[in-house]
Amino acid sequence: MPALQGFIPPYILDRIIRNGSQHQRQCALGTLAHVQQLLPNPGPPRQRPGNTLLAERGRPGQPLRSVHDAQRLMQLPGKEVRTEGQPPTGDDAVDEAYEALGTTYAFFWEAFGRDSIDNRSFPLVGTVHYGEGYENAFWNGAQMVFGDGDGEIFQRFTRSLDVVAHELAHGITESEAGLVYFNQSGALNESVSDVFGVLTRQFSLGQTADQADWLIGADLLTEKVQGVALRSMANPGRAYDDPLLGKDPQPGHMRDFVDTRDDNGGVHINSGIPNHAFYLLAMALGGHAWERAGHIWYDTLCDRRLANDADFVAFARLTLDNAANRFGVSSPERQAVEQAWADVGVTAI
Repeated sequence: MPALQGFIPPYILDRIIRNGSQHQRQCALGTLAHVQQLLPNPGPPRQRPGNTLLAERGRPGQPLRSVHDAQRLMQLPGKEVRTEGQPPTGDDAVDEAYEALGTTYAFFWEAFGRDSIDNRSFPLVGTVHYGEGYENAFWNGAQMVFGDGDGEIFQRFTRSLDVVAHELAHGITESEAGLVYFNQSGALNESVSDVFGVLTRQFSLGQTADQADWLIGADLLTEKVQGVALRSMANPGRAYDDPLLGKDPQPGHMRDFVDTRDDNGGVHINSGIPNHAFYLLAMALGGHAWERAGHIWYDTLCDRRLANDADFVAFARLTLDNAANRFGVSSPERQAVEQAWADVGVTAI
């Protein structure tokens, strides 16, 4: 089974355990005990997602969704509460998950012609109300899972469309590239999910690159937290600076790359570097970011030359190749890709 890619990194949970109230510590401890299962995945490249939880598959262009209620237990998938075509339930988490899964499916289908996670109508299954005050969301190889948060630091994870899309994108990465969840390949894994998470939100809002806020998880934080989001692609390292959570540790340039054994080798930290490269590319090209920058990243994710242990340089070189293949060797798009990677110190012009 692939490693579970949790949205909230363990270093944030550690801070809450050290500095939080009794309730906050209890929630973080329970979540961290689960997160400690999130070990690096040395599995084969381009492995397919696990078996679908539903007996049938959808049809191209039409999602097949199923949302379940774990009823505050850590048992999956939980009680089925809403399936494709059924009306809203009145449970905010259930209905938010249902709508967000549909919006994410629509984004990948309309922007890239992709038919769900495996490009073969994989059913989209989500479980909400997972655990007691569970402070995370994750993709487990077969479905998405969302906690309710503690209500003091984090709100329910289904509130954030980019978080839902982020987790679904982990499944797409697993299906296409199998990027090992460790060190730079793991940071790329996280970054790709952030990229497609923000693009899904921008797509749903019809935003151009200069209209978007480029924030990840902005809807998760309560008003008690001094910060705007969990991550910022425009300004890595400036998403939050809070007495409880600490300061956002993400670098935006290779000169500040964090060499650590924590967090699977800094997968949630160093992802700030490729995140910022994508932001710079999208801003340079303008317009809707999914139309050109997003296509280059998607083409690269699906490129069979992308090794499952690829580092930043290898990924950057493939983005240059894919920009040239789609737009031309001397195109403004390829030149902008080259400049973006140079600006974050991954490659030199």
